[in-house]
Amino acid sequence: QVQLVESGGGLVQAGGSLRLSCAASGRTFSSYTMGWFRRAPGKEPEFVTGISGSGGSMRYADSVKGRFTISRDNAKKTVYLQMNSLKPEDTATYYCARGRAGILFISTLPRDYDYWGQGTLVTVSS
Repeated sequence: QVQLVESGGGLVQAGGSLRLSCAASGRTFSSYTMGWFRRAPGKEPEFVTGISGSGGSMRYADSVKGRFTISRDNAKKTVYLQMNSLKPEDTATYYCARGRAGILFISTLPRDYDYWGQGTLVTVSS
């Protein structure tokens, strides 16, 4: 059974930074794409960013390009999301997710991810 546990959320002022972490259990962590999604109240889940198993490829939503950076440490089975220049519209619950086996690209679709963390709330005040 795979478990994903996010941490690092909190309250920050606009323009500030936060670093989210997602610790995974289970073997072969490096074999899977990992993604970050977010869901704001009353809105659909939104793809934020994803990273390939090796860490060599990343994909970002246009709304976070240049501000957010995804990385991973396969030895620690952890994926990170560094968020800089935060805006009030970044306020949401952030979820990490593991890509399904056999998905060889970084998908933006939630259905292409099979394990999800419980989420961590990020609130950006103006």
